Amino acid sequence: MNQDQMKQAVAQAALDYVAPRIEDDTVLGIGTGSTANFFIDGLAEYRGRINVTVASSEASAERLRQHGIPVVDLNSVDRVDYYVDGADESNAALQLIKGGGAALTREKIVAATAKEFICIADESKLVHTLGNFPLPVEVIPMARSYVARELVKLGADPVYREDVVTDNGNIILDLHNFAIPQPLATEKAINAIVGVVTNGLFADRPADLLLLATPSGVKSLKAE
Repeated sequence: MNQDQMKQAVAQAALDYVAPRIEDDTVLGIGTGSTANFFIDGLAEYRGRINVTVASSEASAERLRQHGIPVVDLNSVDRVDYYVDGADESNAALQLIKGGGAALTREKIVAATAKEFICIADESKLVHTLGNFPLPVEVIPMARSYVARELVKLGADPVYREDVVTDNGNIILDLHNFAIPQPLATEKAINAIVGVVTNGLFADRPADLLLLATPSGVKSLKAE
């Protein structure tokens, strides 16, 4: 299987997991990115059974609406039952790097409200130590230079992601050459910098289930 075929396979595995669990009051959280898009497209088959979704980006919300799937503001629900989203990297503890699509803050908010966070990815995303994929940090625009200097002190090489504005009106700094052997401590240290909205480490709130596409099929992994 090529990468798109693996993305389709793992999106279908997520549908097979979630669909039997959908009830009238189920709230589905929908992520952002290419793998999440395959999941959204697959949800069209079940749109008559889906009454409420929340989306982690404007792009995902629009894609859901195009399929006739209702989307509401997160403030109008008291929880998310299942949140399905991709990842840029995952370790064996299901701690993730997310934010390649610049939706990390909203993704993190939806994940925080979710009873069950289901991550869908291909096998290339499973790593021993996080950090080969540049870690995104969402930053208030006026704080860009200050935050970059503070991130250098942490050992990172921050690069401004030009021509990208998040759905929240902020900018992204991507941290290169930055291995992350202690994701939880690193997540907290970066978030403590004034001017940082949040960073793309999902360590404090990792995934509950990782569905991992491989050429021989989809594997289900729980945190070690």
